[in-house]
Amino acid sequence: MNGELLSVLEHIEREKGISRQILIEAVESALLSAARKVIGQKDEENISVKMDPETGSIKVFAAGKEIKSVEFGRIAAQTAKQVIIQKIREAERDVIFEEFRERKGTIVTGGVHRFEKGNIIVDLGKVEAVLPRTELLPRERYKQGERIKAYVTNVERTSRGSSITLSRRDEGMIKRLFELEIPEITDGIVEIKSIAREAGARTKIAVTSKDERIDSVGACVGMRGQRVKNIVNELQGEKIDIVRHSDDIREYIKAALSPAEIAQIKVDKELKRAEIVVEDDQLSLAIGRHGQNVKLASKLVGYEIDVKSRSNSEDKERAKQESGLSISDLPGVGKKAEEYLLASGYKTIDDIAKSTVEILMEVKGIGKKTAEKILASAKEFIE
Repeated sequence: MNGELLSVLEHIEREKGISRQILIEAVESALLSAARKVIGQKDEENISVKMDPETGSIKVFAAGKEIKSVEFGRIAAQTAKQVIIQKIREAERDVIFEEFRERKGTIVTGGVHRFEKGNIIVDLGKVEAVLPRTELLPRERYKQGERIKAYVTNVERTSRGSSITLSRRDEGMIKRLFELEIPEITDGIVEIKSIAREAGARTKIAVTSKDERIDSVGACVGMRGQRVKNIVNELQGEKIDIVRHSDDIREYIKAALSPAEIAQIKVDKELKRAEIVVEDDQLSLAIGRHGQNVKLASKLVGYEIDVKSRSNSEDKERAKQESGLSISDLPGVGKKAEEYLLASGYKTIDDIAKSTVEILMEVKGIGKKTAEKILASAKEFIE
């Protein structure tokens, strides 16, 4: 009997991944429960069970006296069986939870098992996961039995086991797909610096190489574009712009706005803003459909980007000059204040409008109320 029990425990350990110690504790707990059934609750504090992990021998003691196995009977055996099954199920749930908790932030592959209120229930083998309808790409449709790749966004422990949530819209999906497809990223030679995504439509990803001999963009594109093509196919045709990261913010912004060509660029590093001027025929390309290109570029570099056509920019500059207004024409700005503002780098009313009350207060002779007044006036003028 003891040999058979050990064989069963070894089999469960191999098949379920549950440690032998947990299984032994389950057996001891089960026999303790069975012993209480036989002896009665009044003596339960004096009952103990010990199983030898090497031989499988089990000894039950009550008030210092060993109880032989024949004394347990049918009820005790049934109780032991139920508790063992329960403990094994609990241990199995714990093993699955720990396994998938470690897989949070990775991509998993499973089969479409069924549909619940528009959500897809994905069979991952040991457990089922939920792919909410809101986390699917636009126009994506799946049938029962199809294979599907998704990103693990959340893993929680519940009374029924593990609750796993998946996504195909998360930016992490892009990162992991690139890691799976690009060996240089896996090896740490090429690094992903930033990702901006509009799921199902377009993604911009900034990469850099730690080895000057390796071209980061070329490595991601692959021979004849095959590497990035594989990722695009997985994402149902979502466009991917691979951008070369640069510590020079001007170069970085230019690359992020690609494929549009930039004519002029003015950067304010303190406010993290950039004014971009493009030729008239490049404006729609720079902004993108529904502002998509400039919006993704802004998110990628972490700067607010304002794009204008050359003709529009020149018209506004001309209008400012024709207005005949100078900084001193703003309420609260006299000749002295104008001198201090000019010395601090404020050349035009537009410069003041882009500042803040706190920064203006750093200018000599300008207090909080004056700063608020001239800033409001400058913004009103610009508008």
